[in-house]
Amino acid sequence: MESRTEIRDFFTTRRAKVTPGQAGLPDYGGHRRVAGLRREEVALLAGVSVDYYTRLERGNLAGVSDGVLEALARALRLDEAERAHLFDLARTANTTAAGARSRRRPSSRLRPAVQRLLDTMTMAPAYVRNGRLDVLGANALGRAVFAPLFATAAATPNIARFIYLDPASQEFYRDWEVLAGDTVALLRAQAGRDPYDRALSDLIGELSTRSEVFRTWWAAHDVRLHRSGTKLLHHPEVGDLTLAYESLDLTSDVGLRLNAYTAEPGSSSQEALHLLASWTAAPAPVGRTAQG
Repeated sequence: MESRTEIRDFFTTRRAKVTPGQAGLPDYGGHRRVAGLRREEVALLAGVSVDYYTRLERGNLAGVSDGVLEALARALRLDEAERAHLFDLARTANTTAAGARSRRRPSSRLRPAVQRLLDTMTMAPAYVRNGRLDVLGANALGRAVFAPLFATAAATPNIARFIYLDPASQEFYRDWEVLAGDTVALLRAQAGRDPYDRALSDLIGELSTRSEVFRTWWAAHDVRLHRSGTKLLHHPEVGDLTLAYESLDLTSDVGLRLNAYTAEPGSSSQEALHLLASWTAAPAPVGRTAQG
């Protein structure tokens, strides 16, 4: 993913989303050659010259200050995820390829302590993923709830591949279109944070080649944060599930996040989780009495 192209396309897609009225500028009507704001309007709102903004939009963020980036974020009405992405693009533009590759890489394996933590969460399905959406580990209930994902032939399941390349995903995720859009946006944000990740580039290339939907949405340059929300699932054994999730950074493991899911107390989804948990519970060791 070429840095200058990424920067240019991000700026142009963001300013295309903002109308003069939204930006507090007069709109005199008539035909506008561009959707959204013109370059000179963004420059005016950000307090920089048109020539300077044009240089930035063409992909040259070398030496840009945080103050200018903040001004551009306000001018383009960027949300939190978009602002973070802009700063990631600027950081990449001001870091050599060798320097970027020398940064601490995300782990591709779980530490045993993290797997033990997952295993103690017997009533909450949970898994750990990296920024490429590879699922590196899960607890027993997580594997049971997300059984179609873990049924793939890959040794390490990948959520994006499952969503875009496995027809079973459209039956499993009741809100498939929303989730598919979020997945593209998560990968786009990750590409901004780590553009030299070869495995990520290969994944994006594979999905772009094999899925027209992915290729179309990738070109939109949308980004998202993934912290909390609701998943609507249709489980092949227990039917519909509505689960709230929390996504937490593992601070000792760069780039890894723990996703944990819960159901509303007393709901049919909680009953279904209890049923799945009973199916996955480990049997008591032979010879133990009920009193232990």
